[in-house]
Amino acid sequence: MKKIVLSLLLLLGGCAVAPPSGVTPITGFELERYLGQWYEIARLDHSFERGLSNVSATYSPREDGGVAVLNRGYDGRAGTWKDVEGRAYFIGEPAVGSLKVSFFGPFYGGYHIVALDKVNYSYAMISGPSRDYLWILARTRQLPPAVLEELLQQAQALGFATDQLIMVKQDRDDA
Repeated sequence: MKKIVLSLLLLLGGCAVAPPSGVTPITGFELERYLGQWYEIARLDHSFERGLSNVSATYSPREDGGVAVLNRGYDGRAGTWKDVEGRAYFIGEPAVGSLKVSFFGPFYGGYHIVALDKVNYSYAMISGPSRDYLWILARTRQLPPAVLEELLQQAQALGFATDQLIMVKQDRDDA
């Protein structure tokens, strides 16, 4: 757990919260519909998630108007679940999917929703503060292949290294 927190500190150390140049967060965002559990379908590799499978993120309202974040993943080598809690706040207008997130102290990093199923809120694609950070999330443990392909094409067009994405194993029932 300490390794996850320290890695997140390094990620957030620069307090970069703006999206990468040319990457625009979605508009028409509705936080209430976004809350709840999401499964990580794909991600670019980072030390704070390296080796984890069955990764999920659960978002819930905070009393201070922010969003509580609980990230959870299974470390198969250790045979244990790893959890990290954070908080997020809108950078600007709440109708824009652009937040800053912190997992430790006053250090924040950008969390930018760049694609979203606005009808059912069934999938989302998230960029961090640079093109080194990308996640594809879904409400279910798998996405239909056509939807995943569409998101991969969009990510590639935005300049993300889609050939380096890790497809996250989602095979545990005790998640």
